[in-house]
Amino acid sequence: MLNEENSTDAISFDTEMSVEKAKDTRKTVIRLIKLLLNQKWKIIVVIFFTIISLAFTMTAPLIFSKAINTIYEGIKNVSHTGYFNINFNIIKKLSLILLIIYLLSSFANYIEQNIMAAVSQTLVLSIRKKISTKLSKVPLKYYDTHKKGEILSRISNDLEKVSETLQSGMMQFITAVLTIIGAVSLMLSINWILTLIAIFTIIMGGIATSIIGKKSINYFSNRQESLGKFNGQIEEYFTGQMVVKTFNMEEEIINGVEITNNKLYSDEKKAQFITYAIDPLIRLMNQIGYVLIASLGAVFVIQGKLSIGLIQAFFQYVDQASEPLTEAAYILNSMQAAIASLERVFEILDEDESEADPINYKTILNPKGNVTFENVQFGYGEELIIKGINLEVKAGQKVAIVGPTGAGKTTLINLIMRFYELNDGKIKIDGIDITELKRSYLRSLFGMVLQDSWLFDGSVKDNIAYSRERATISEIKEAAELARADYFIRTLPHGYDTVLNDENSSISQGQKQLLCIARAILANPYILILDEATSSVDTCTELEIQNAMDNLMKGRTSFIIAHRLSTIKNADKILVMDKGNIVEQGNHSKLLAKSGLYSDIYNSQFIHQNK
Repeated sequence: MLNEENSTDAISFDTEMSVEKAKDTRKTVIRLIKLLLNQKWKIIVVIFFTIISLAFTMTAPLIFSKAINTIYEGIKNVSHTGYFNINFNIIKKLSLILLIIYLLSSFANYIEQNIMAAVSQTLVLSIRKKISTKLSKVPLKYYDTHKKGEILSRISNDLEKVSETLQSGMMQFITAVLTIIGAVSLMLSINWILTLIAIFTIIMGGIATSIIGKKSINYFSNRQESLGKFNGQIEEYFTGQMVVKTFNMEEEIINGVEITNNKLYSDEKKAQFITYAIDPLIRLMNQIGYVLIASLGAVFVIQGKLSIGLIQAFFQYVDQASEPLTEAAYILNSMQAAIASLERVFEILDEDESEADPINYKTILNPKGNVTFENVQFGYGEELIIKGINLEVKAGQKVAIVGPTGAGKTTLINLIMRFYELNDGKIKIDGIDITELKRSYLRSLFGMVLQDSWLFDGSVKDNIAYSRERATISEIKEAAELARADYFIRTLPHGYDTVLNDENSSISQGQKQLLCIARAILANPYILILDEATSSVDTCTELEIQNAMDNLMKGRTSFIIAHRLSTIKNADKILVMDKGNIVEQGNHSKLLAKSGLYSDIYNSQFIHQNK
């Protein structure tokens, strides 16, 4: 893919992007629920076992109350009789029941957590698949206007935040809500007056949580936004270290990172503060409730309205209701952060896709490589850059495209490959409009070698075979020989099985370019696109590659973007571009005779070389 932003010959345009804050929480939650409903049966099972676990847990205080009352009844008359009368058989029985209850509760909780983990990971996996598919469908302009680091941050950091919250936070939140409902119901069965006091403190804590929760969404949104910018900045600086050091920009870079880092620190600090500020507030409400309940409860015990065991059970239920409220506060804030992250992920999924391939797409029975431009107009925005190009390239012709930086040479190639859509006009291959062809089929007709070589982590043979599935090792070696790459490949530690990666310093930039050329040769395309394909090799190697390319281009339509005009003297047609339009065309001798732009560029290079 030819990227205008990276090409030295690109037409410049505004690539600044404004990152918006997460605003529509309700819409995001609804979308999340719809995704979760795809696993509704698993969620139903999770909720069932959650209720089972809570039912056992909430039965325990009542069993405790019976044990305490049994002990109390056995010792309350000790001052009169002089001995204890505790029924230890009942105590043993109640202890065994408690043990069984806790075991069953733990087992139900184990099943619930396991299934919820599966639900969470399945959801995140489905989102990752959708993002992967989406990123292959968005137009090239999306990558021109979004930093790589920010896209990676959304896919990794934001999705990880969503995964963590779903796996633990969401289930804890459901558990907390059910626990509060169950605990309040049991408190009402014990004493409604004490319950009203407990509910009042719970409601006050809930109001405080709600108020702080509403404010927290902006803090978490700002934090994720700052994190994305920071990651994008770091990725940009790491990949450009050589340029940074060459121009002694270390101090400026450090200052820039410090500003971004300080902003991230500030946003993170605010987000964490708002999270941990809730706990002391809720605990204060709880302590006030404890004091009131203990005082009034003592009066009820003296009056004989309640037993000591039930008061103890009531306090346990207050704990069970208040502790989940504190947890819910933390989880609610965590969910706010996850919602902000999820919105950023959904923004990718909501991006406009490239225009869909035609349903009844065509194919070319015997591709020859005729290419026609009919009044082609194009602009990155509203303003047109290419204002009506008409061009006819016959099959097998070698067409060179030259011109000053920013003239639109790479743009022209991008339009042929349909990386960008035309504003108007048509481009045809063998008489068929390229919009009537499936994109994958269209691009299969082309072989391409870019100015910037690209290799992935893998063996040499896999990198060469990237252009053609199921290529044999003999075919791979033949392509490498034609590209003059076979010799240096054999000098590598494991030859064609040598694994290439970023740390592999034994491969020079020129050798990487040779591998890319071998990849294009192996593709055996009908149309070749060479964007300064020999720019990274030495003069001797360039001559060898040029000879190989001449053999490869025989019988194939070829488009060659060139800055060194000495490499395209034998082109059948030379297109001279300036400001997005073809201003001259012809062969080398005719263009020199015109004494126009081509002549000026050629003579300037010739004079420079002689100097």
